[in-house]
Amino acid sequence: MLLDTLRIDDKERVAPSTVPRWVWGAGLLGTAVLALGAWWWWAGAQQVQVQTATAQAVSAPGNAALLQATGYVTARRQATVSAQITGTLTEVLIEEGVYVKKGQVLARLDDTGLQATLGSAEASWRSAQANVEQYRAHLAQAQADARRAEELATSGMVSRQSTEQASTAVKTAAAQLLAAQRQVDVAAAQLAQARVNFNYATLRAPFDGVVTVKAAQVGEIISPLSAGGGFTRTGVGTIVDMNSLEVDVDVNETYIGQVKAQMRCEAVLDAYPDWRIPAHVVAVIPSADRGKATVKVRVALEQKDARVVPDMGVRVNFLRDKEPEAAPAKVGVLLPPEALIDADGKASVFVLGEGGRVSRRPVTLGSDIGKQKWVREGLKPGEVVVVAAPKSLKDGDAVVANKEAP
Repeated sequence: MLLDTLRIDDKERVAPSTVPRWVWGAGLLGTAVLALGAWWWWAGAQQVQVQTATAQAVSAPGNAALLQATGYVTARRQATVSAQITGTLTEVLIEEGVYVKKGQVLARLDDTGLQATLGSAEASWRSAQANVEQYRAHLAQAQADARRAEELATSGMVSRQSTEQASTAVKTAAAQLLAAQRQVDVAAAQLAQARVNFNYATLRAPFDGVVTVKAAQVGEIISPLSAGGGFTRTGVGTIVDMNSLEVDVDVNETYIGQVKAQMRCEAVLDAYPDWRIPAHVVAVIPSADRGKATVKVRVALEQKDARVVPDMGVRVNFLRDKEPEAAPAKVGVLLPPEALIDADGKASVFVLGEGGRVSRRPVTLGSDIGKQKWVREGLKPGEVVVVAAPKSLKDGDAVVANKEAP
C-alpha cells in the first residue's frame, strides 16, 4: 500500500529536453573563449613595461691598445669664399658636394660699374702715353734749335742770349717729357687698380676641395663685412680640402703622459665600426679643458678615403710601440651603461627572449669605449637587453618593450 503511494504517475513525468546538442556545444565553446580572453587580459596586465637596447657589434683592440679616446674628424684647411667688394650676385656656379679645382670660377658679381671704371682707366693711360709722345717731339725740336743757335753763335750771326734761350727750351721740354712719363706711371697704376677691382667681381676657388655649404643665391648682396641687418651675405659657400682631414680627440689628463708625438694609432669611425684606419699622433695641444679635465690631441689619418667627412664621430686607439705578434682582436658588443645590473659585484643583464620573457645573464666587461660599455663576453651582436630594469624584475618575467634606448 505504501509502495503504491510512492509510485510516480506517468502523467506527471517531465518530457525530455528538446534543445539540440549543437546549441550546448556552442555555449561551451563561447564560455571557453571568454575564459581565454580574460586570462590573456590578466596576463597582459601582469607584463612589465621596459625600455630595451640592441647589443651593437664592435671590434675592440687587442693587447696592443694602450688607451682609447673619442673625438671628431676635422678639416685643417677650409675656407668660406667671399668677395673683397660689396656687390650683387649675378651667377652662382656651385652646389653642395661638388669638387672644385683651384682657380675655378665659383660665382660672379654685377660688374657694370667696375667695367666702366676700367674703361675710363684704360683711356686715361692711353692719353698719358700720347702726351709722352708729344713732349718727346717737343724735346727733339728744342734740341735741334739749340744746336743751330750754337752754330750761329759761334759764327757771330746771333747773340749769346739766343743760345741761352734755346738751351732753356731744351731743359723745359725735357722736364715736360719727364712729367708726362710720370703721368703714364700714374695712369698705369690706376689701370692696374681698376683691373684688380674688376677681377674682384669674379669669385674663384682658393684651393682644390669639396663644396660643403652653399650660402647665397643669385640676386643676393654679398659683402666682406656683415651689414644690412642680416640681409647681406658674407660668403657664397664653404670649401673643404679633403686631403687635410685629421682627427681631434680629447684625452683624459690622467693619461695624457702616455701620448707622444708620432705615436701609432688606429682610428675607427662610428659610421664604419669594422674599418680600422692607420694613423699617428701629430701633436699634443699644450692646453687643458678645466671643465672636462681633458687635453686635445691631433691625430693624422694615413689613408685618404671619400667615406671620411668632417664632423664624423671617431674612436682612436693609441697603440704601444711594439705590438705583440699573437694579439688577435677581441670581438664584443657595446651597451649603454644603464643596461648593466650589479649583483654581488658581478655584472649581468636581462636578455629579452622568445615570448617576451627575460632571462638574467652574467657578462664580462672590458674598458669603456666613449659613453658605451664594452661587453667582451656573455652577449652576441643583435641580442636585445633591458635598459634601466626595475628592481622588481625577476628572471622569467614577461615584459613589454616600450621603445629602443638611444
